[in-house]
Amino acid sequence: MGRPRKPAAATTSSVYLGADGDWHGRVTMGKRPDGRTDRRHVQRHTKAEARQAVRDLERRRDAGEYHWIAADLTLESWLSHWLEVILPMTVRWKTLSTYRSQMNRHVIGTLGSWRMSEIEPEHLEELYRHLTAQGHSTHTVRAVHRVLRSALNEAVRRRRLSVNPAIIARPPRAVETEIEPLTIEECRRVLQTAHSTRHPARWSVALSLGLRQGEVIGLLWTDVDFDSGQLRVRRSVQRRTWSHGCGLTDGRADCGRKRGAECPERRDGGLLLVEPKTSASKRTVALPAPLTAELQAHKNRVNRRKLAAGPSWDDTWPLVFPADDGGLIDPARDHREWKALLDKAGVRAVRLHDARHTAATLLLLQGVDIRTVMAIMGWTEMATAQRYLHAVDDLRRRAAQQMGSLLWDTCSTIP
Repeated sequence: MGRPRKPAAATTSSVYLGADGDWHGRVTMGKRPDGRTDRRHVQRHTKAEARQAVRDLERRRDAGEYHWIAADLTLESWLSHWLEVILPMTVRWKTLSTYRSQMNRHVIGTLGSWRMSEIEPEHLEELYRHLTAQGHSTHTVRAVHRVLRSALNEAVRRRRLSVNPAIIARPPRAVETEIEPLTIEECRRVLQTAHSTRHPARWSVALSLGLRQGEVIGLLWTDVDFDSGQLRVRRSVQRRTWSHGCGLTDGRADCGRKRGAECPERRDGGLLLVEPKTSASKRTVALPAPLTAELQAHKNRVNRRKLAAGPSWDDTWPLVFPADDGGLIDPARDHREWKALLDKAGVRAVRLHDARHTAATLLLLQGVDIRTVMAIMGWTEMATAQRYLHAVDDLRRRAAQQMGSLLWDTCSTIP
């Protein structure tokens, strides 16, 4: 027996010439979740194209490949909904801010007006080529791809899209750039020069413990246990963009200002103390004895500054590394001070985050096992550790010496 035919009402299709001059097709695909008939509409310039589109829908329906999809939104509409309604409940503010920037700058202006069902993997690959031609790094393009893939995965899960084209599309190949950590000699020159800065211990913490920038400038004295020689990482400093607090009318701020920072009733912005990057970032780190002594001396200097400032001192938090007025240090200013310190020390220019790479590499040079390094750095995945820990010449030489002793030293024994 052949395959049983579906009732006529369930397989009705039609093709007709519309008043707009285009050919339209309508196909009954089955039932929606609410029990109503699901009729799909296609529009093409020629009758042949419309018939082919109808046949494609019928084939998918009859093969059981079709699933009911809600209104065929434009990519811009879906991304706006995803960013403003869905994501805020599940991700941190900084992640959400980054995703918004990437989609608004790189995607919406190019593909935003397309219906999601019209987007093919080739369209995304063309976008990636365009971004690369504009001079954007492979890292940036791959980041855009990851965010798009996540957004469209959610569209599939919520039946706004049947297939995610970003899963099929190929982003540019990742290019690993080896980061050269500071040498031991360079670290010593930096720490020696740091004695002339406002917070010498700030740079000692960065190079010896590998804390992230926000974690260092967010430290409180309650996090430092001098008796046990330990430091607790519990929070981080973050600068957030100000939001309008005046309300919106027809999509425009009532205050008439474009930027939230200019709104008289601005809110939720400025420098804030927030939760660390991940749950593993909340950690306790043992202090080297010289750093413990340096922090004790530093605390005395901070107390003298506080007494000298009197009522003008911002005493909101007992910060280990306060700004001139006692408040939070701006991360941008902190980064400028790092660059000035390197220049004064005569050390090559590297990112402040590379101090973290350096700390991890120095731990390896001392033979600290990888799991302990991960705990000190606040990492949860081995893949993250592999991106940070770079083989240096001393490690290579040590490995070669050990192999030479094992195979050519007649006095050596295999453990």
